[in-house]
Amino acid sequence: MQLEELIMTLKQRRLMLTVTQEYLAELSGVALRTIKEIESGKGNPTFATLSRIADVLGMEIKLVVKQPVN
Repeated sequence: MQLEELIMTLKQRRLMLTVTQEYLAELSGVALRTIKEIESGKGNPTFATLSRIADVLGMEIKLVVKQPVN
């Protein structure tokens, strides 16, 4: 899944749960400005930040590292 798809999925989940950006910021410990930037496609979030947001939304992000093909 591409970063843009992941961000859209998190935003859709937030909206489905009727959680405001402000409340998500409070619960996740991520700055409101950061959440707004992420959702607008302007931010460059770390895996840890996305994971904290996902956790609050009842989701889990798994990182898969593929081995290079020789």
